Amino acid sequence: MSTPQLVVHRDKELMAQAAAARLITKVVDAQASRGHASIVLTGGRNGNGLLAALAAAPARDAIDWGRLDLWWGDERFLPEGDPERNDTQAREALLDSVPLDPKRVHTMPASDGPYGSDADAAAAAYAEELARAAGPENHGAVPTFDVLMLGVGPDTHVASLFPEHPAVRETERTVVGVHGAPKPPPTRITLTLPAIRAAREVWLLAAGEDKAEAAAIALSGAGELQAPAAGAHGRSRTLWLLDAAAASQLPRSLYPPALA
Repeated sequence: MSTPQLVVHRDKELMAQAAAARLITKVVDAQASRGHASIVLTGGRNGNGLLAALAAAPARDAIDWGRLDLWWGDERFLPEGDPERNDTQAREALLDSVPLDPKRVHTMPASDGPYGSDADAAAAAYAEELARAAGPENHGAVPTFDVLMLGVGPDTHVASLFPEHPAVRETERTVVGVHGAPKPPPTRITLTLPAIRAAREVWLLAAGEDKAEAAAIALSGAGELQAPAAGAHGRSRTLWLLDAAAASQLPRSLYPPALA
């Protein structure tokens, strides 16, 4: 378990640009050392903001997009192409504008896909896909992701792991269906905390005053059942990327006085 590190930026735009630059460096370094890289995308305001910043970054061409595996941390269980699906939004923000290998873009099943309206079966299929991608060196049921990104909700949820919800209590399965989520749509698919913790680095993104209380709770020693963001950490690094508004309720002792 890695101790959380904090980087606080002046505003959400700068946070997105800096996170995009950081991600480019991580992917390029991983590809240089192993020939490929694997990252997990997050949706929402901050996740899509990062992807848009990455699309606009001149250095994006340093990435060998054909040797990059993309996964998702969670998905709204809606029909393929629905504008509310995370993968639809990611394609619009970035994916459709870069030369990815379609076989390495691992979207979560849609509600009009082969599993129909059975979110649990769809989740099990995604877990199997993750397991097939895991090699002996991963020592587990998922690949060792280079970077796994998570947006932090105002209620401290990450992916589709909500406080006190059954999915956040899962300790064995890597992917589960979520039913009765407190945020619409109620049916979702999500990675669990065991899958999240398989990543080398976990980045938690939070920008805006509406995220300030959540950041303060998650970084104050709260338990993961009450604050799922507190249970999200990487094997080698856990990085909180915030803007000044989201960090406004944190003690300054947690991050350097000068804003990054």
